[in-house]
Amino acid sequence: MLDSAFLNSLTGIVGASQVLTDPYDLDRYSADALNPARLYGRSDVFDRLAEVVVRPSSTAQVASLVTLAAQRGVPVVPYGGGTGLMGGALPVRGGMVLDLKGLEQIVAINPIDLTATAGAGVVLQDLENALAEHGLMHGHDPYSLGIATVGGTISTNGVGYRAGTFGPMGNQVVALEVVLPDGRVLNTRAVPMYSSGPDLNRWFIGTEGTLGIITQATLRVARLPEAQNFATAAFPDFTQGFHAVGELLALGIRPTLLDLTEEEGVVRLHLLFEGFREGVAAQERRALQVCAQFGGQDVGPEPTLAYWRDRHQAGDNYRRNALGKSRRERWSRQRGRGFDYLHLALPISQVLEYRRRCDAILSTHDVQVVEYALWSRPELFSMMLVPAEGTGERSQSDMGQAVDQVLALAQDMGGIMEYCHGVGVRLDHLLPREMGLGHDLLRALKQTLDPANIMNPGKLGL
Repeated sequence: MLDSAFLNSLTGIVGASQVLTDPYDLDRYSADALNPARLYGRSDVFDRLAEVVVRPSSTAQVASLVTLAAQRGVPVVPYGGGTGLMGGALPVRGGMVLDLKGLEQIVAINPIDLTATAGAGVVLQDLENALAEHGLMHGHDPYSLGIATVGGTISTNGVGYRAGTFGPMGNQVVALEVVLPDGRVLNTRAVPMYSSGPDLNRWFIGTEGTLGIITQATLRVARLPEAQNFATAAFPDFTQGFHAVGELLALGIRPTLLDLTEEEGVVRLHLLFEGFREGVAAQERRALQVCAQFGGQDVGPEPTLAYWRDRHQAGDNYRRNALGKSRRERWSRQRGRGFDYLHLALPISQVLEYRRRCDAILSTHDVQVVEYALWSRPELFSMMLVPAEGTGERSQSDMGQAVDQVLALAQDMGGIMEYCHGVGVRLDHLLPREMGLGHDLLRALKQTLDPANIMNPGKLGL
């Protein structure tokens, strides 16, 4: 329990209106978009609530807050847009939640350097709108574009719809400003590559605020494309579509959007090509030739156009109906929707064998796969699972066992269990198994930077 002296110190830093202790506020800030049903018996991580929510508006305020927390040993949990699907923003050990949306300034847009510098709380849609005024765009385009923030998407190294060309959010990072666990502020240099020592940006990309709090980032941006061509190919089966995607990669063809999906027996490859006119035309023409080589039929741009128009629909629905509401209200929206979406990365040569072995495992459980997909690269394999027997306690337990088994199989075949949303509390129990000695090194780094373990404790198995 935080005492009045500590709360008064917080008020002295940010002002009374930016320190929230009302039970409703503590409840709504003590969860993100992770539903307890997807934790399969581990919902005890929701037992703790934030003890206070603080809304800073500058890096200096964040540094002062962290310094104070370090002196008192109070856990600090960074909170961005609240759209994380893995529980990375849960205050599993109580303490102070820092709502970083007040760091909302777009500091600079540089069309010559092709960079934009923005606060951690800048919503990606707002950044996109500002860039468009300069004839520019950003490469990260997640389903939650209208809610997700710069800092949150870097901290989870999220993947979006333009990842085929631009890669994950971490690939967009040029430089970072980070408040370290003792309150010092680290600024890396805005240059495209490092040889004079390691790239310290990588310490904070995908580490979910466990090593420091990102307060500002300089990001790569691109010119708005001269041309934007959509295409769709239908395949007789997933295997042929998979080989076509592999050939595209081998040829160096990297569509902005690449999504191969099998759903209800229908296999389609959704493609979007963006860039200068001649390059777009050439890539589309050759890509459709490759698809035909592997049995793919050109079915026109319309299916992919519809896909592209609706890509933010789920995020927009969440913003309208769930964002900022109590945990109970958010969780009730997903009642009866027993499903899980897994995002695995494997060597290309292992993907089809993984699917075969995965199907064999799932056949021993009351679990069905309703969708298989590749997203942006042939190594990135996704599955949507549903329980065959509904959503009761027994069904959930069986689903949990099945999920852990297929995730462990991916690890045993040289892959990883998640490429898209981070680890959070959802998968932290499997991370030491995946990282091996690497997890010991991560723990040693955490101990060096954060000996009191105040920075988002309980995440990444730390």
